[in-house]
Amino acid sequence: MQDRDERMLDRLKTGAGAFACGEYLAELDTLHRSEILKDAAYDRLRRKIAAVEELFEEAERNWNQTFYLMFFRTLGDKRNQRAYLDLARRATYAMVLRERAVPRNVEALLLGASGLLGLYRHDTYTLDLGRDFVYLASKYGIEPMDASAWDFTRIHPANHPVLRVAQAAAFFAGHDFVMERMLDCRTPEDAARLFGVEASAYWCTHSLPAVRSQEMPKRIGTFKANLLAINLVSILQFAYGSHTGNDLLRDRAVTLLERTPAEENVYMRGWRSAGTTPRNAFESQALLQLATEYCPKRRCAECPIGARRIKSRAED
Repeated sequence: MQDRDERMLDRLKTGAGAFACGEYLAELDTLHRSEILKDAAYDRLRRKIAAVEELFEEAERNWNQTFYLMFFRTLGDKRNQRAYLDLARRATYAMVLRERAVPRNVEALLLGASGLLGLYRHDTYTLDLGRDFVYLASKYGIEPMDASAWDFTRIHPANHPVLRVAQAAAFFAGHDFVMERMLDCRTPEDAARLFGVEASAYWCTHSLPAVRSQEMPKRIGTFKANLLAINLVSILQFAYGSHTGNDLLRDRAVTLLERTPAEENVYMRGWRSAGTTPRNAFESQALLQLATEYCPKRRCAECPIGARRIKSRAED
């Protein structure tokens, strides 16, 4: 029997990089499929909560600053995750709160600290932002980032760091009690209302500093709001619920994932081509956990799918 299990494990490892278990998962009955995906999804939640706890300690156990750090960490694409976090550490939430009565000061604070303004030609608006930042940098002792920290390779205009930072400035200047409002989100529509902010009027006619474009409000759209619901709101709800012993909040996090559409990325395309289609973000997070933490490392014996397949073969 041990030899048979080992042969089965070898076959699983051989197909681990090609979503080979997708067909098996698709053919399972609803109950067993749900059990596997639930195990994987909670596995991912636990891993993400560990990252939140690190930021919570860094923020001196302040949940508002933790939310602020997590917001920036989730704001852009993965390649710029470190740069966004660096920005949030230089221009802190406490500084933003002190300046939010004048929204342009928040924009000057964040764009100036990012180092991004120095990459582009200037016009009257950006020159004024730069001058405002000189004062704010002296006031708070801010050393701006080196612009080389940002990666613009194959970046979509709507996800450009300059625009995302301008949207972040509008969000934090326009909202107070953001942690409480985030914890209260129950649906993707709630998240869209919370995060659907529009960058300041200047950006309606500019995609980059001093580069005029067709007039269009630069708003955080539904697609990005859904990603924030998945990777920011649900994670912080679950983490805060775990920290405070609030099971209702933990359940709310899971419900939010179940109500939010599944992500669309290379991993989900792989699972779909193998026969498994996630019904919502809870299931896509489970599949993402399998595809990133088990399949590439060939951890088939520990994987919820692999373990079930080995057990089923032994029972047969």
